[in-house]
Amino acid sequence: MRAVQAVHRAAVVCRVLGVSASGYHAWCRRPPSRRATEDAELTARIKAIHEMSDGTYGAPRIRAELADVDGRKIAIRRIARLMRETPNGSVKTNGF
Repeated sequence: MRAVQAVHRAAVVCRVLGVSASGYHAWCRRPPSRRATEDAELTARIKAIHEMSDGTYGAPRIRAELADVDGRKIAIRRIARLMRETPNGSVKTNGF
């Protein structure tokens, strides 16, 4: 929506999308959710572990590292999702 605002007014875009303008502006002022804040912190930690391993650790090893060092139990799917959303330059090895 913010990309479209450069061309169209917010009220027009809200009407087209079927949302109220006041609801949109309230959403813009709302602070990030607890989950989004935790994801940002976790993403930073995942990047650090990934760089420490020279880009060779995947989600299973990062999960084990988080459990051993930080004592955090996090689902492997969440770690994989955060790794997909953030380009990290993973090293893919040949199986041979």
